[in-house]
Amino acid sequence: MTAIVGIVIPLQIIAIAAYLLFKHYHPQAVLLSCGFVMMAIAISFGFEIPELKESTGLPFFDLFQRLKESMVARVSGAGLMIMAIGGFVAYMKKIGASEVLVYISMQPLSFFRKYPYIAAILVIPIGQLLFICTPSATGLGLLLVASIYPVLVGLGVSRLSAVSVISACTVFDMGPASANTARAAELIGKSNVAYFVENQLALTIPLTILLMVLYFFVNRHFDKREGARVETFRKSEFKTTVPLVYALLPLLPLILLIIFSRFVQLSPDNAIILETTTATFIGLLVAFLFELVRRRSLKEVFASLKTFWEGMGKVFASVITLIVSAEIFSAGLISLGFIDGLVDASRHAGLGAVGIGILMTVIIFLASLLMGSGNASFFSFGPLVPDIANRLGANASDIILPMQLSSSMGRAVSPISGVVVAISEIAGVSPFQLAKRNLIPLCATLVFMIAYHFFF
Repeated sequence: MTAIVGIVIPLQIIAIAAYLLFKHYHPQAVLLSCGFVMMAIAISFGFEIPELKESTGLPFFDLFQRLKESMVARVSGAGLMIMAIGGFVAYMKKIGASEVLVYISMQPLSFFRKYPYIAAILVIPIGQLLFICTPSATGLGLLLVASIYPVLVGLGVSRLSAVSVISACTVFDMGPASANTARAAELIGKSNVAYFVENQLALTIPLTILLMVLYFFVNRHFDKREGARVETFRKSEFKTTVPLVYALLPLLPLILLIIFSRFVQLSPDNAIILETTTATFIGLLVAFLFELVRRRSLKEVFASLKTFWEGMGKVFASVITLIVSAEIFSAGLISLGFIDGLVDASRHAGLGAVGIGILMTVIIFLASLLMGSGNASFFSFGPLVPDIANRLGANASDIILPMQLSSSMGRAVSPISGVVVAISEIAGVSPFQLAKRNLIPLCATLVFMIAYHFFF
């Protein structure tokens, strides 16, 4: 009976949650309600639920006490950092700094007029570097559609091929400013920069090279087979009205984090270490001063800061509440003994740490495909990793890294994800066609990532 409750019921609730998310039910509500249901079932069957810092004394009230404690922990810890980054990104967009960064980054592609498909795949590493500084898949996708899409089409690339490489720029959710990076780093007890430099870069560099090769051949093959119509634009309609020096502003927090980190010691006797939230606030101050010089109106520049606070609020309403809801969902799985059952089943099947890491990576990829959200899938299953790794005697970072990357990879092959829908609509192609075009390169990259990470 315990095995049925601990394995069968969680799997059924996971399936229900995936179905509701696929049908566009509100993800926070789905994850929160499913988590509460699982914890309620666990309490009724006498299971041990994860301990609270301060219990109310009544199991039913403890459900809501857990929600309160999770909310407090998120807002005061990594949540504040994620909100600050969200506000900074919104402010960069408001003052035009994001647009000018993209504008400058894409200028070299015009030299590849005779080799349009090479120009197309060069967008991928450039776009991924931009994604580190602008950690919004939909936001960056729209910027690239506005700037580089006309250039690629003008060089002779089909509309579908152009928009596919733009979506490929967001398939590796990495960098210190990423919400998934922040959550993964927190779960394994590392700083964002350390996790990015020591873990993410080592894996994403070979994956990016493979992805470029795959997109080159896949896009060229399908364009020839489908007889894709090629349009010609002589000039991009993307313009920028702010000084080109503004391109440095979105990069400033990242530059500060790298310079003032344990990887770069300016003075061996007096190490200066910055963390992400502080670097973000410094970047905001510099941007504020730039705007003050450009606009020469203190009232207008003060008013523009409203965008920063509103950006923080939007991130709280979307990302932080999603993290909290996913934590409740994970607590429900833990309460029903899902981890114990999963570990025992893996041991009986002879899987071990590598096997369960592969299983979780594939599950998150499929969950992202169904949900259309990399955050929702990773936030739901990511918190399970430290306990699983501890029970199996494995390194948590070895398991969580491919899981975290597969969540954003699955998002790019989902026809209901925000970035796929948004850029498809503007480019005038079907999101299902785009998801189909992305399927082969990303499935092949997923298989390579699993083999490379776990076996080589």
